[in-house]
Amino acid sequence: MKNNKCKICRRLGVKLFLRGEKCLSPKCPMVKRPYPPGRKGKRKTRALTEYGEELREKQKLKNYYNLKEKQFKKYVKEVLVSRGKVEDATTLLIEKLESRFDNVIFKLGFATSRFQARQLVNHGHFLVNGRKVNIPSYQLKKGDKITVHPRLLKSKFFQNLQPKLKKYKTPSWLSFNFENLEAEVKSLPTLETASPPAEISTIFEYYSR
Repeated sequence: MKNNKCKICRRLGVKLFLRGEKCLSPKCPMVKRPYPPGRKGKRKTRALTEYGEELREKQKLKNYYNLKEKQFKKYVKEVLVSRGKVEDATTLLIEKLESRFDNVIFKLGFATSRFQARQLVNHGHFLVNGRKVNIPSYQLKKGDKITVHPRLLKSKFFQNLQPKLKKYKTPSWLSFNFENLEAEVKSLPTLETASPPAEISTIFEYYSR
């Protein structure tokens, strides 16, 4: 599974941070072998067709947010339906993806990858506005407060995490009290703060075919 995640990044030609801390180390396969798996580094890659480029960008964003095809397609289709009603469809898609509960847990530094963040949410480790939420896709809104479940505050996992979180830079749209492990959604996420590793417009073209 771990090697497969590294192959995804190498195949798409971009680091998607699918393996947490390993992605930040010099041992990251994208650093050691920055070319597609099964191909020697000096061999030329074949130029992609327009469809191939659209597919590649879709794969980048889908894997970046650790989503299955059915989940990702649903988000894109929802945005496409309301495309004529919103000023910027790209921003709306990023708002939806960034506001997912598992992504926010990752962005707060509780997890080293979105995969781990999803597991933490699934196991009921966090509360939203005082209520346990174990749905990774739950959409957080401005003003929502996220806290660690009281029974887990003294757990080894969260106790060991606190020193690291103090050095962690939280996105500007989130506020975080490192001492109490309490966070709040201050505003909606933006395209600039998310910096997605894909060209969003080509993804819309892919699903509009």
